[in-house]
Amino acid sequence: MSHEPGKLYVVATPIGNLADITFRAVSVLQEVDLIAAEDTRHVKLLLNHYGISNKLMSLHQHNEDPASLQVLEKLKAGLSVALVSDAGTPLLSDPGMPLVKAVKDAGLAVVPVPGACALIAALSAAGLPVSRFIFEGFAPRTAAARKAFFTERLHCPDTWVFYESSHRILASLQNMAAIIPVHREIVIARELTKLHETIVKTNLGNALALVERDENMQKGEFVVIVGGAAAQDKEGDLTEEQQRVLAVLLKECPLKTAVIMAVEITGARKKLLYQAALDLQST
Repeated sequence: MSHEPGKLYVVATPIGNLADITFRAVSVLQEVDLIAAEDTRHVKLLLNHYGISNKLMSLHQHNEDPASLQVLEKLKAGLSVALVSDAGTPLLSDPGMPLVKAVKDAGLAVVPVPGACALIAALSAAGLPVSRFIFEGFAPRTAAARKAFFTERLHCPDTWVFYESSHRILASLQNMAAIIPVHREIVIARELTKLHETIVKTNLGNALALVERDENMQKGEFVVIVGGAAAQDKEGDLTEEQQRVLAVLLKECPLKTAVIMAVEITGARKKLLYQAALDLQST
């Protein structure tokens, strides 16, 4: 008996406020044969709220490959499946890419059901240029990797965005301030659409001071938006940390050695460090 293959629906769900779901998303979740969820316990809260009792299966970062094959077989058998993450739009720093790729490679239909997304929600209220922006996902977990991450983006002319957790937001801002000029515009958006939603636009120095002194600003889920480098930053202004490292090295080493070592430690341009070293020695 022949049958049509099923469709995979990629369904956006609320990022906090349960009212932020589309009529279409509710309808799809009610009608599909199976819902593949990042955390079935979490999505049940949403489904129960809307009286949806469809069958669930887990599809998360630790079982993506085998679970994706299971879903693909069900689609080939004619079943329809909805893919959801814990919050927001699947695949944006959430599981789902192996599944969508496998379904597309098999020539089957992938249908987007758009809705909430923390990235877009934060950008819409940020007050920074958004005609061009770069989304970086989550910042690296270790201090050394974060500093390298920020160094690579020091001269980026466009607005750039990353996600951060409550466990690392303070350390992340401290690492950023060691690399990025503290006058750079930044937006800290936390707990979007939730009771304690906070969106602060300021400069990096003030943002760091705020998070350091206010424990509430260290709680929740964060979207961090950084303004593009201004003309003077693109030319390569040294950060306070880069200048500090150079000054320490100059106390112990000849000028040329101090500059070479500062390049290795800070990643700053040799020409800028050399000129700064000359300025320091002349004062």
